[in-house]
Amino acid sequence: MQNFILFVFALFFALGLYLILAAVLHIPTYRATKALLGAIRKSRKAARNSDAILEELAAKLAGVLPMSSYKKRKLTAALRSAEIPMTAEQYFALAVVKGGLVLFCAIPFLFFAPILSPVFAAVGISTYFSESGKAEKQIAGRRTEIEYELPRFVATLSQELMASRDVLSILETYQKNAGAALKNELAITVSDMRTGNYEGALTRLEARVSSAMLSDVVRGLVGVLRGDDGVAFFRMLAHDMKQLELQRLKKLAMERPPKIRRYSFLLLGCMILVYMGVMGYQIIGTMSGIF
Repeated sequence: MQNFILFVFALFFALGLYLILAAVLHIPTYRATKALLGAIRKSRKAARNSDAILEELAAKLAGVLPMSSYKKRKLTAALRSAEIPMTAEQYFALAVVKGGLVLFCAIPFLFFAPILSPVFAAVGISTYFSESGKAEKQIAGRRTEIEYELPRFVATLSQELMASRDVLSILETYQKNAGAALKNELAITVSDMRTGNYEGALTRLEARVSSAMLSDVVRGLVGVLRGDDGVAFFRMLAHDMKQLELQRLKKLAMERPPKIRRYSFLLLGCMILVYMGVMGYQIIGTMSGIF
């Protein structure tokens, strides 16, 4: 009972201290932060109260946490590629806040359930690494989706270049039937090409995606812009990418049997149980007839 009273006292003390500091530091309310989040988010889902509070805490913590210039540049580029509307400081602070809040939950359990404190500590650390790597995961997912479509894209380029040398027109035509990830990147590139230098736009496309396969495609398109034929290059590239696609499909096919094997063992176990049940029923019936 004493530990419970101590926990309630600590909870209300922390809440009161937060309200006093919020009034002194003129921190905006979570309703205002929630409305702002709902306005800047691209999705039409309403921002939750918890998101508003976390964003508010992260905004205050962003100016305090240290960050090297290299990490800031790298994180800024990752956020731009992942289309996350945050600064590097806010993104890093938000990961620290989410992990820190889970880690903070381990403190009350030290008084009445110490065995659970390491669990919260592990979950807090895992939450921090998960949140801090979310942008990289989104970029990797988009890169994989684009690389899956590149063989078809390269084959189309090799055919289109035989009839036209207009790279901008070819990209605009393919954009209409491209996948979601590549379509978005091509839309940005086409707009960039219309307002600036063609080679610069293609170079920026390569930098955004950061894919070795796409780098070969961009190098071939830059060569076409400089007067190279390009047809033979893209034919060879299409052949190489087709081989890579076949290897990827073989790898996926090899990963299927272990997954299927689990269900096969489950089905075998069910068949054995049915067989044993029938045998048991027959044995019991025979024994009851004898006695």
